[in-house]
Amino acid sequence: MAKVDTRNEIRFILNGRDVALSSVAPDATLLDWLRLDRSLRGTKEGCAEGDCGACTVLVGKLSAAGLVYESVNACIRFLGSLDGTHVVTIEHLRGEPDKLHPVQQAMVDFHGSQCGFCTPGFVMSLYGLWMKSPAPSNAAIEKALQGNLCRCTGYEAIMRAAHAISSYGKAARDPLALERQDITKRLQALHDGARVEIGTGGKRLIVPADADDFAAVFEKEPTATVVAGSTDVGLWVTKHMRDISPVIFIGNLDGLGGIVEDKGVISIGAGVTYTEAFSMLSKRIPALGQLVDRIGGEQVRNMGTIGGNIANGSPIGDTPPPLIALGARLTLRKGKERRTIPLQDFFIAYGKQDRQPGEFVEAVHVPVPAKDVKFAVYKVTKRRDEDITATLGAFCLTLAGDGTVADIRIAYGGMAATPKRASTVEKALMGKVWNEAAVEAAMAEYASDFTPLTDMRATAAYRALAAKNLLLRFYVETTSTGAPFQVSRSEAA
Repeated sequence: MAKVDTRNEIRFILNGRDVALSSVAPDATLLDWLRLDRSLRGTKEGCAEGDCGACTVLVGKLSAAGLVYESVNACIRFLGSLDGTHVVTIEHLRGEPDKLHPVQQAMVDFHGSQCGFCTPGFVMSLYGLWMKSPAPSNAAIEKALQGNLCRCTGYEAIMRAAHAISSYGKAARDPLALERQDITKRLQALHDGARVEIGTGGKRLIVPADADDFAAVFEKEPTATVVAGSTDVGLWVTKHMRDISPVIFIGNLDGLGGIVEDKGVISIGAGVTYTEAFSMLSKRIPALGQLVDRIGGEQVRNMGTIGGNIANGSPIGDTPPPLIALGARLTLRKGKERRTIPLQDFFIAYGKQDRQPGEFVEAVHVPVPAKDVKFAVYKVTKRRDEDITATLGAFCLTLAGDGTVADIRIAYGGMAATPKRASTVEKALMGKVWNEAAVEAAMAEYASDFTPLTDMRATAAYRALAAKNLLLRFYVETTSTGAPFQVSRSEAA
């Protein structure tokens, strides 16, 4: 590998100004820096965990599709992850001389603000949506606002305001649109191919030059905290006050951001966000696309990565169970060496994965189910959107010509210390006619596979019963006339 140049500062654009910072704490958040260092206090702190959206800003980044702006949670976005980006806060919004910005004026005229604390976050989320879709549908508006909470319950007024924005101005004439070419050139100039290293000793942050550089750095620094989207690690800092130094930031690294399909297998790089994966997954594996829409809010999906969700190893991570059910495989890399294993073998015990020191998740490979395969995902939560899973069941079924079960893979989250297959239940169904009697008999085997826990999201008894009933629901939906074979559903816990 060729020698990589290094520099000791992160560089990005804040609103209209270039920023270069050589003194950055590894755990410094964008929200704190904006408010405390730059006195940009329109960005609010509400929950400090990426749930309420009061801290929403836009971050523009260069991608294969050009310059893309996305809403993100500044409260859990680390300052060190912003190298080569354009950060846009509510203070940067501007309309014609002596006029409010169209988004702001619509919020005023349609009474979209009550106490006003959450309003800047709503405005920024609507701004990001309006720039992409000047005439959005109700569904698009609701999706864009999943991660914005209003304690005054003003959603209907905000929806009306969202529909009216384009009557106050044209998105194509917005300053951010008119400056796109200039900002693109400025960001391209910031991408100098250098590694960023700031700090000394344990209090350090590193932004590798690319995936190969990351592999080399992590092999030498195996105890470092690897941060992709920070949707989990951000809470380690804001809620648990953990020391995460030294930190390696890998978001938007060249070599980790690809998503391609080849011979019926979708390969997803570890740096691919939920938002970036959504288009292909929703087309090729619809149930996965529908599931992605329920992971956090829009801001979380714009930051969080599927690779990070896997590497974190959480027993309630949403993507591992359906990927296991689909027979996904995982590529792990250490230095120049790679190995590929079944995804289900990656999870060993709570907090323990089959990953050597200095080894990282490079990509996950997901087989697209054949047309005759029945695949479903069911996520059980207390509220439908932006909620953490109580239990999640994924089912992949192939029937023989005589109606018997030729193959079935069942995997759950929230039922054990790791994402886990229901192996005994699967064995009970193999070779049986796919009917209600076989399903009910197999439901009795759940106790052999799972011993769930009671916590704030659900009791052990509820989880055990819900898991069984998800299998029954899968049977009903795959045998009822006209029922879809690929489905994703929600239940209230």
